[in-house]
Amino acid sequence: MANIASQLKRIHRSERERQQNRMYTSQVRTYFRRLGAAVESGDAAAAEAEHRKLDSRIERAVQVGALHRNNGARKKSQAARIRARAG
Repeated sequence: MANIASQLKRIHRSERERQQNRMYTSQVRTYFRRLGAAVESGDAAAAEAEHRKLDSRIERAVQVGALHRNNGARKKSQAARIRARAG
């Protein structure tokens, strides 16, 4: 364990940032599951609403740096393909 004050602060900050990144990535996974469930149920309106929410979550995760922009673009493309199955 570090005994330098600035390093202790950095350790705490890194942990706080890690937890925030995990929150955003977890939200993205949760909304992917919700989109999949809406598509499986056959409800096009619900699928569209979930897709919009998922896109918003992905954009926010990219904006705060929890996801790389290419990873975000890939996830948005994947979400669009899932959404297209709803018809």
